[in-house]
Amino acid sequence: MSTQQPEPWLRGTLTEVDAVRRAVLHAMELAEEDLREWCGGLSDVEMNARPYELAPVAFHLRHIARSLDRLLTYAEGGKLDGAQIAAMKSELDGGASRQELFAELRAALEASAARVRAFAAESYATFRGVGRAQLPTSVGGLLVHCADHTQRHVGQAVTTAKVVMGMRAAK
Repeated sequence: MSTQQPEPWLRGTLTEVDAVRRAVLHAMELAEEDLREWCGGLSDVEMNARPYELAPVAFHLRHIARSLDRLLTYAEGGKLDGAQIAAMKSELDGGASRQELFAELRAALEASAARVRAFAAESYATFRGVGRAQLPTSVGGLLVHCADHTQRHVGQAVTTAKVVMGMRAAK
């Protein structure tokens, strides 16, 4: 029997928020736990490695952090600013340290959790437009996408980390 605790959604936590926000918050908690477990032992060079032309782990950590900010800006009814656009364009930049990447991720997850908690369940059906084209969605759609998009990139980061660790072991 495993001594590891259950995933966040099975811990009976965050019962003070409705099911939608709770699921998003739990997805973000699980993202941080999985990324620390599977990517936390990589060196700075390994965080930035691109085996088989895969996006590096560093990209996925930055992308999770920065896309949550962008998605929540849309959910709040805002438009992206120049700093958010510049940050998006630098997500693939190399050279970041593991410490910097995890610090950015932690700060973004904390800020995002506070922003998610600020939504009222009554707002979920409210229209929101995404991007320059103002593609149609809703507050609830954006919140759910925060969870599924984050988990998609966690999976990609973990897979890349496993490839990098496999290459390390093969040396």
